[in-house]
Amino acid sequence: MPDRFQVTKTDEETVLDYLQDESASGKLLGDTHDELQDSRDVHSAEENQKSTIDPNLYLYDDDLETRPHISTFISSIANYENTIPAATDPDAKPPPPSARMGTLIGVFLPCIQNIFGVILFIRLTWVVGTAGAICGFLIVLTCCCVTMLTAISMSAIATNGVVPAGGSYFMISRSLGPEFGGAVGMLFYTGTTLAAAMYIVGAVEIVLTYMAPWASIFGDFTKDAEAMYNNFRVYGTLLLIFMGLIVFLGVKFVNKFATVALACVIFSIIAVYVGIFDNINGNEKLYLCVLGKRVLKDIPLENCTKEDPMLQDLYCPDHKCDEYYQNNNVTKVKGIKGLASGVFYDNIMPSFLEKGQFIAYGRNSVDIENIGGQSYNQIMADITTSFTLLIGIFFPSVTGIMAGSNRSGDLADAQKSIPIGTICAILTTSTVYLTSVLFFAGTVDNLLLRDKFGQSIGGKLVVANIAWPNQWVILIGSFLSTLGAGLQSLTGAPRLLQAIAKDEIIPFLAPFAKSSNRGEPVRALLLTIVICQCGILLGNVDLLAPLLSMFFLMCYGFVNLACAVQTLLRTPNWRPRFKFYHWSLSLLGLTLCISVMIMTSWYFALLAMGMAVVIYKYIEYRGAEKEWGDGIRGMALTAARYSLQRLEEGPPHTKNWRPQILVLSKLNDNLIPKYRKIFSFATQLKAGKGLTICVSVIKGDHTKITNKAVDAKTTLRKYMTDEKVKGFCDVLVAQEIGEGLSSVIQTIGLGGMKPNTVIIGWPYSWRQEGRYSWKTFIQTVRTVAACHMALIVPKGINFYPESNHKIGGNIDIWWIVHDGGLLMLLPFLLKQHRTWRNCKLRIFTVAQIEDNSIQMKKDLKTFLYHLRIEADVEVVEMNNSDISAYTYERTLMMEQRNQMLRALGLNKKENSKVDTHNEEKRNSIDSDGPESADAPDITSNKDESTEKTDENMKSSVKPDEFNVRRMHTAIKLNEVIVEKSQDAQLVIMNLPGPPREVRAERESNYMEFLEVLTEGLEKVLMVRGGGREVITIYS
Repeated sequence: MPDRFQVTKTDEETVLDYLQDESASGKLLGDTHDELQDSRDVHSAEENQKSTIDPNLYLYDDDLETRPHISTFISSIANYENTIPAATDPDAKPPPPSARMGTLIGVFLPCIQNIFGVILFIRLTWVVGTAGAICGFLIVLTCCCVTMLTAISMSAIATNGVVPAGGSYFMISRSLGPEFGGAVGMLFYTGTTLAAAMYIVGAVEIVLTYMAPWASIFGDFTKDAEAMYNNFRVYGTLLLIFMGLIVFLGVKFVNKFATVALACVIFSIIAVYVGIFDNINGNEKLYLCVLGKRVLKDIPLENCTKEDPMLQDLYCPDHKCDEYYQNNNVTKVKGIKGLASGVFYDNIMPSFLEKGQFIAYGRNSVDIENIGGQSYNQIMADITTSFTLLIGIFFPSVTGIMAGSNRSGDLADAQKSIPIGTICAILTTSTVYLTSVLFFAGTVDNLLLRDKFGQSIGGKLVVANIAWPNQWVILIGSFLSTLGAGLQSLTGAPRLLQAIAKDEIIPFLAPFAKSSNRGEPVRALLLTIVICQCGILLGNVDLLAPLLSMFFLMCYGFVNLACAVQTLLRTPNWRPRFKFYHWSLSLLGLTLCISVMIMTSWYFALLAMGMAVVIYKYIEYRGAEKEWGDGIRGMALTAARYSLQRLEEGPPHTKNWRPQILVLSKLNDNLIPKYRKIFSFATQLKAGKGLTICVSVIKGDHTKITNKAVDAKTTLRKYMTDEKVKGFCDVLVAQEIGEGLSSVIQTIGLGGMKPNTVIIGWPYSWRQEGRYSWKTFIQTVRTVAACHMALIVPKGINFYPESNHKIGGNIDIWWIVHDGGLLMLLPFLLKQHRTWRNCKLRIFTVAQIEDNSIQMKKDLKTFLYHLRIEADVEVVEMNNSDISAYTYERTLMMEQRNQMLRALGLNKKENSKVDTHNEEKRNSIDSDGPESADAPDITSNKDESTEKTDENMKSSVKPDEFNVRRMHTAIKLNEVIVEKSQDAQLVIMNLPGPPREVRAERESNYMEFLEVLTEGLEKVLMVRGGGREVITIYS
């Protein structure tokens, strides 16, 4: 047993007698002093009010009135809801819980379906044939790089806290502010809605062109483009109504259909790959009729000869033949040549054409130019193609990466599901796209690849004729794929609009914030259907695709910008679980997005940007004021006057909170800082950035010691420079040190750059220096609390490591009272510095009698998981043991010391009076002659006074129950902390609140309690929060 717990027999008997007396009387023994009795009455009243406090935590009773115990706080946030908080009607029935989905169903499958959309089946072969194998590969690779870099940035943002409903909009708005978030969110909503229109038109195109051309309402659409588009409009409207009803039934029904549709899609892709290798030597299914080097349409194979009357009548009307027809022969060319044929080499180079040019082998102007003005049945380019245009047309086929994040409110664990599901989906689809480019180029003839609608093979789908076992596998699979992608868009878009409306940043969207009784955004769905119908009325996939690309590229660009801004600012709240990101990757993704926008269509890019600017300005002038701790506000912390004025409007958001430190440095007699390592500690804490101000207070008259103040400031600046503390320093001269410190704390700083955290050294010599020492310390603690600032008190500061040293071991956090999360944030900030980087965090908390320790530990782990802080967790159970004899002995010693100090203080006053009287007598003796009789009387009076004091102390000093309980808390907690954390590199704990009564005895007892609490610990950091949250689980 340690020496401090040894109690002598005599002391133990005294304590036992005291306990028996207390038990018999039911209260503390009376004291001879009225003042002590009055104090005991006050304490007894407080005992009745605080009877529910755990005896083991009685030292923190004042804190527990306003700050929750950890078990209470943890249980309150354990079952949080990851949705945007909204006002609720107390009389309304609680809404039914929404479906909670995992990574596969909630993210991976929706992303796969959106990515494997219409472009894969009806446009990829045309892109490969037009751009060639090399450029086609670069087009696909560029688009995939944009989405992969965006997914990496999105993963970092998504894992930096809980992502409520709204997905990409939530991430952008909370990172870049409501103006940017609202503008990009509306553009992304519009793009997602028009994407649904593109998928619907694509699905109709597959059915009418390749599956059921007989269903055309407006005649032969192969000869009249307007007839084709009118069919798309009519059938697209009917399909939109059907799909809208499916979405109206709920997200569960969409997911059930999605599983079936995706199975067909995957089977279709496998069928294509099998077909490519099955036809490695080509097949005889498809032949093209070629005139010279130009491909023909609507010619049966049996009529594909120059002597055939059908061609003669077509090219030689009135017996006057077309010149190109006369000079060239008509041949049959195999369409599917196979990988073994070497056709890949014919498809390497690009074949970009202008609108109206003939599709032909090579780049000879004789073959591709329409010199005669007649097209006959030769296939012509319907649009002017280029590398950048093809990027714009192909890009929508990789834009489904936000499908999972758009439904983040329906995910069980968005932080885990969004990164894994999205990146896996991109890797899967990118592999399919890139290999498809190479396989298509190595299998299909160049003319057939460039035939967009398959007119040369009778209106058949090229991909379908490659697949095994027959084309219907691909036709059905492509239709279901396109249908599924449209359903996913119609599901995600209304939820995105609802999330924007719930934030109330765009006033006229307020009606769309409501949900149905089943939790579905019906009003938002109706508006989505109306906008989607407008897109269907355009009737052309190639018109919709480039415009969609602009919307999605802007959204992706801002996601990358948000990640780069947060990473470069290094805000304390930026702690993504996803570690494989870097600001350079985000900037590269942003650059690619902007480049692709401008290259694809500069006028569409300007249109999208113009829409974003209009919405931005509307939100800025008419939208509600929101403070979300976004990165733009974070950058304002480092700006000049304008930013200071903005920050003056209110305190920073929790996510932007960082310790703006005020270091109160004590100077010795030579005006040199007493504790040098307090500057080292400030430097290590500043790895989290922020403001540092170092101030010292000198006692005296400023007009007389101005030079001393200047010298002290110079010394202070030198110490800051030596310890690499970036900030400002100052020296204040005051009549009293305590008043000077109070003035500094209240007035230091400017606008939003005022310090929010005070570091003050521990008064190690408070017992020797007397009341003046602890009075200054406690007065500073009270002033800091009154100013709602955080307080950090490092004890054992001389044992703290230097800034150029690296240490390993544990940083132990003893979390007793929740004070805004400062105890969680400080060790995280320290670990950002290389000195503490190799240390591990261990969090200890104390369970009360009624707490479930197992559940408490589980809840605390969940809380730390959402904070993105890695630490070992241990819940310490402290049994409600009886107060030990040592506790009473320690309390008696403390109170005896107080009584002695008080008695000595009285004797000092009496002695000063006696000394004055003796001085007068001495002067009289010197003048009139010696009187030896008075000297013994003086000595006798002094001895009698001392004996009287000792007797009063012995008779009056009994341990106060109020003090006994606090001493019991300090001793019990210290025992546990020393047992668990004696070898820790740093122990961080809550600093109990100072006594409310401004009395010397209470203040001295408070200092004694803190000494007992930290006894046996080498390096301790006592922390007291400023009364506000400084850490959050939200992104």
